[in-house]
Amino acid sequence: MESRTAAVRRFNRFYTQRIGVLEERLLSSAFSLTAVRVLYELGHLEADEERGASQLASALAIDEGYLSRIVRSLRQRRLVNRTPSPKDRRRSLLTLSARGRKALATLEARSRADVAAMLSELASAEQRRLVEAMREIEQLLGARGPQSAPLLLRAPEPGDISWVVHRHGVLYAREYGYDASFEALVARIAGEFVQQFDPRRERCWIAEQAGRIVGSVFLVRVRKSPRVAKLRLLLVEPSVRGSGLGRQLVETCIGFARRAGYRRIVLWTQSELSAARRLYERSGFKRVESSAHRSFGHDLIGEVWQLDL
Repeated sequence: MESRTAAVRRFNRFYTQRIGVLEERLLSSAFSLTAVRVLYELGHLEADEERGASQLASALAIDEGYLSRIVRSLRQRRLVNRTPSPKDRRRSLLTLSARGRKALATLEARSRADVAAMLSELASAEQRRLVEAMREIEQLLGARGPQSAPLLLRAPEPGDISWVVHRHGVLYAREYGYDASFEALVARIAGEFVQQFDPRRERCWIAEQAGRIVGSVFLVRVRKSPRVAKLRLLLVEPSVRGSGLGRQLVETCIGFARRAGYRRIVLWTQSELSAARRLYERSGFKRVESSAHRSFGHDLIGEVWQLDL
């Protein structure tokens, strides 16, 4: 614990200096960090959301007396207005003035430019690692993830195939108790895809949300049956299950298979993977074969599903 505490403190010192929050005025402006946060919170209220001083202090986790001094200064600069609530005239609400919105827009533009400059020092893969690490910190320390962030399906980039192997190994061991032979199978399938890739008839899709990889799926050709494709290595991270990503990945495979001229898609799964089986069934797949086998350290029932296109 002592060494971990020291590591967190070291990171805090490094990062606060790196992004310039130790400076007396943030983003080369006339405002402190707290003042900028107040402007940001008021500038990003939902259309039907009201924000009084007490709610703002709670949202920012700062003392109401300290906030009162910040708000007083911003009002003196005509950046923040205080008006009675239309729902309760005894309450006062804080809103940005037109001048405040203009000041916030300038600050946000500077912030975006500063962050973009910092990211530009890194290669694309390094940028993704950085964003993934930051999101992991948010989740571990209790922040709610940006569930509304759009999901992007893209082609794999360097390092993504290794991610597929790694996450299959981790999640199937954690959730089903599969041993290392399952990860070895995934590695073989992924390796064959890279080595024998046919861009006209095969695809891998990597799902990304807010810079973080959250899923994957492969569609590969069956070498002995030119009109048959195989859906493989479907994976959805626990953090986005229930979002419809699994269905999106499967439907993307089906759409590509039709365009590529396939007549059928087949897949192999296990009877205990109930969520995946429901997903395949909803997408029109039918179970056509099942057989008992001993694999991955367990007695399993393997199933073959197919979809006629």
